[in-house]
Amino acid sequence: MKGPTRSKPRRDAGRARGEPILEAILGRTLEELAEHGFEKLSIDRIAQAAEVNRTSVYRRWPTREALVVAALERVLGELSLELADTGSLRGDLLAIADGVAAFLGQPIGRGLARAALAESVAPEIAKLAAKQLELQAKGPAADLFLRARARGEWRDDVAPDLLLSTLVGSILHRAMLEHRPASKAWLTGLVDMLLGGVTPRPHARRRTSGVLGA
Repeated sequence: MKGPTRSKPRRDAGRARGEPILEAILGRTLEELAEHGFEKLSIDRIAQAAEVNRTSVYRRWPTREALVVAALERVLGELSLELADTGSLRGDLLAIADGVAAFLGQPIGRGLARAALAESVAPEIAKLAAKQLELQAKGPAADLFLRARARGEWRDDVAPDLLLSTLVGSILHRAMLEHRPASKAWLTGLVDMLLGGVTPRPHARRRTSGVLGA
């Protein structure tokens, strides 16, 4: 006669229940999203890294989409980029550029970017990710342009959104598509190009013409 069988111990047996488990699963989901993207996101890897059973994940979130949405909603409103008034438009834009580059260097930032850029991601995930990226980059910028206008550093015919989209988009391209670091020198060059443009100034054009004609 066989004795009583013992059930296999749960991976998360002995751990605190509730909030700590949620934190572990959702935190690891963002890291998984940053490392592998939505297409290759693995519930098994998330469960193993969070030290829980797969059933603990599926019990709360039956699909990958539901899990990723929960992880993204978790960070909405918790992240913010605070900018000090540097006294100049150039200094303020450099502060934004530094903050965005640092954010994309974190798992949360990379995860949001990969979710927003993924072709196969569910629409609600892309929308949430894009919203958080926009808040992170553009949220503190409204006062920046008011200060710049008051100092006479901003032309009224230039839309702030155009400059911000170009600034943030360039950093995203550098980090997510080129896979190259956005160094301080690179960010400074980007901001200076946006502020000064690429066409020669009249006095520089005259000097160039003289050299070419010599």
